[in-house]
Amino acid sequence: MKTFTEKVREVARKIPKGKTMTYKEVATKAGNSYAARGVGAIMRSNYNRDIPCHRVIYSSGAIGNYNRGGTLRKRAMLKSEG
Repeated sequence: MKTFTEKVREVARKIPKGKTMTYKEVATKAGNSYAARGVGAIMRSNYNRDIPCHRVIYSSGAIGNYNRGGTLRKRAMLKSEG
């Protein structure tokens, strides 16, 4: 049985280039719609480049921070992907 962290990473890994998902959407797909903050903690500690954590954003549309370069880098990455 997969842990919630493994499920979150699996969901995030499948976000296509040029698309985003909210923390709540990722949490819901991983099996717990109330764990959006948990998704944030998992993404914050992600250093695996195969998991595009920069594609996970707030429900409000704000992009949030990025652990490998900050908000400006996250915005630039999302923009470059379309």
